[in-house]
Amino acid sequence: MTFKFRPGGSALAIAIAIGGAAQAGGIAAPSIEATPVIRAPAPVASAWAGGYVGGSLGYVFDTDDQIGLRAFEGDTLLREESGRGDVGIGGLSGGVHAGYRWQRGNWVFGPELSAQFGSVDESRDILLFDTEVDAENEMKGLVALVAKTGYLVDPRTLVYGTFGIARGDFEYSFSSDDGAISKDYSSTGVAAGLGVERLVNDRLSVFAEYQYRDFGNETVDFAFDEFTFDTRASVTQSTVKIGANWRF
Repeated sequence: MTFKFRPGGSALAIAIAIGGAAQAGGIAAPSIEATPVIRAPAPVASAWAGGYVGGSLGYVFDTDDQIGLRAFEGDTLLREESGRGDVGIGGLSGGVHAGYRWQRGNWVFGPELSAQFGSVDESRDILLFDTEVDAENEMKGLVALVAKTGYLVDPRTLVYGTFGIARGDFEYSFSSDDGAISKDYSSTGVAAGLGVERLVNDRLSVFAEYQYRDFGNETVDFAFDEFTFDTRASVTQSTVKIGANWRF
């Protein structure tokens, strides 16, 4: 058989011939496989990192602070009495705080500054120098700066510890029918604690925390006419509190 090609139709005839051969199994049409495109995952923002503010309510449990007093005239010790009762301070407290956190994997850490206030005091009627007096010790305010380090036991629950310093402002007073003497004093000590915090949503979390503070021994001096008195205040506190944080 003789094929005759008409002018202008040669390209079409060749294409038909090749197509027919491919249908018959003689020539396979080339196939092109698409190369998959791999995209890097978008970065996921940390649920814990950033600045935050919060508030808390708690209770300060008093610890033993035995009353003792020394009386002087000039540099001469006139009389000394000790073990006259306990005025370890305790009571309801409220607080505010602010901090910043970084997150590295399951570890969350950063500083926190807090202030605490409330009805935290203790008073006791005692017999001192053969006179009935009312002795009172009161916390007027407290600030603390701690480092918080925690570990995520699950993505929404943080268990943490704290360690830092606290400074408290206090007032010690003695009063009787003959009058009253009082003295403000401040003391700096160590603060350490443990807590757990739970995310409610991306911004709000709630927490419960225990903190122990030890302000050591502070000598408080009083002046009364030509006499001076001093007592040693030993302030330690165990505090439990619950509160909430708002991350911004």
